[in-house]
Amino acid sequence: MIIATAAYPLDPVASFDAYAAKQDHWAARAAAQGAGLLVFPEYGRMELAALEGPAIAGDLAASLRAVDRHTARANDLVARLARKYRLHILAASGPVFDGRDRPVNRATLFGPKGVIGHQDKQVMTRFERETWDVGPGGPLRVFDTALGKIGILICYDAEFPLLGRALAEAGAEILLVPSCTDTEAGYARVRIGAMARALENQCVVVQSPTVGAAPGRPPSMTILAPPAFSARPIWAFRPAASWPWARRTIPVLCWPASTRPPSRRCAPKGPCSTTPIGPKVPRARMLRRPTQICLENPGQRAHLAATCTHSGAHSKE
Repeated sequence: MIIATAAYPLDPVASFDAYAAKQDHWAARAAAQGAGLLVFPEYGRMELAALEGPAIAGDLAASLRAVDRHTARANDLVARLARKYRLHILAASGPVFDGRDRPVNRATLFGPKGVIGHQDKQVMTRFERETWDVGPGGPLRVFDTALGKIGILICYDAEFPLLGRALAEAGAEILLVPSCTDTEAGYARVRIGAMARALENQCVVVQSPTVGAAPGRPPSMTILAPPAFSARPIWAFRPAASWPWARRTIPVLCWPASTRPPSRRCAPKGPCSTTPIGPKVPRARMLRRPTQICLENPGQRAHLAATCTHSGAHSKE
């Protein structure tokens, strides 16, 4: 299975047609490269506030209501794209009121046959809780899909071990972590949390961040994680016989030589190994054929040029 994770920029879209064209482009790129799952980031839907003008888009409270008004239409769009390209898509999250006084931060998972379900964020950041007045939503869920059992931890949720553990004990084999942060440090914080959840639960964890500047957004959402630190899925192996693709390759992205920290050594070609995680888990082996893609803003310089694949096969030794 190939997973496409979006390093997603927030753009001031001029019309819903422009927004639809942007979504179609990203889905088409993922499908063209053989992806079965496409992951979009947290609060990616906030760009829909631009449809109601810069004054609304720049107002914290008004922008939440504006995005909520476009949620049904945006969901219909993603459902069509999932059906058109035969993809599973975790749509970008956004505020949903559902008759409440306070919105929840909700991400919806779609499959080729339609909506699979949604996941609400569990733990609010101080900004969400104190400034935006966004509240926690429904309970954690595990989605049984053709790709395996999927759990979703929205951004800050990935930093709490018991949430990831609850999903793993409920059978989740892949954890999706859409994120939105306004500093590089915030991005790193979520990434480290995602790495810890992979280590603890022996499962695949995929992070999808927002990147770049967000023109017209409120000050708190103006500077996001830079492209050099975007979309790098986290991984580990879970040796479970029930895993439908336990003996197939699990894809991983590597840092390109130009941006990889000196402490990380993973060449785009040649042998590559990792320290085993947990007992009786063999070292990963690099394969020559890349099987994971990172989608980035077409206008940005390619910042993840190298990909590598690690074998998901397990031995009894």
